[in-house]
Amino acid sequence: MHQGSEIWWNEGMEEDKSPFLDLKAIKTLVKQGEGQRLEFKMKVKFPEKIIKEMVAFANTDGGILLVGVSDEGQVQGVKFVDEEQFLLDRAIEKYCYPVFSYTNYRVEIDSQRAILVYHIFPSIDKPHLVQLADEPQPKCYVRIKDRTVQASKEMKQILRREHEEGIQFNFGPSEKWLMEYLHENQQITLALFAEKQSLPIWLASRKLVLLVLARVLRILPGEVYDIYTLR
Repeated sequence: MHQGSEIWWNEGMEEDKSPFLDLKAIKTLVKQGEGQRLEFKMKVKFPEKIIKEMVAFANTDGGILLVGVSDEGQVQGVKFVDEEQFLLDRAIEKYCYPVFSYTNYRVEIDSQRAILVYHIFPSIDKPHLVQLADEPQPKCYVRIKDRTVQASKEMKQILRREHEEGIQFNFGPSEKWLMEYLHENQQITLALFAEKQSLPIWLASRKLVLLVLARVLRILPGEVYDIYTLR
């Protein structure tokens, strides 16, 4: 069991109660459906896929993974809890780095079935990566609402530097144009910014990353491309 350094409560859990869920609390959470900090899995059939969800939680706001709950929200439990936990813990240890903080436990439904609960704590040691045996490069994932998406190069830089102090940027013609554009159009992509300002992608990327780190812009990660808006 990996225990986080501080107690973290998810939605539906009051601060004057134990952070460990009971069956009633699980059913209450399940009614909310999957979301930014909640994911359901019926079984640990493909642990290499499930750990991507867990890394995404650690890289974002933390989250709860419930094994033994269907996508439709049926709280069925699993029969062989020890095996499910072994497969998932082994995949975390083998494929995830740096190690993220989590705790796990089981909640019995009856004498034969139980829910396996994983609390993944929000991390300060980002970005966490997944390196599978058949993939040449490690990948980073973040959580967006009820989806897990692969982080872009820009998102990884932001995760790595988000606690860095003294971020400075040059407010030149491109930045001035960007502010005016966002006031009128609300959002922009890296490719569009680079095209409109005739900038090489690497330079446009650097400018956007610095503006996010300086808390001038907000990044909204996407499966195809990221969107940048005014903060």
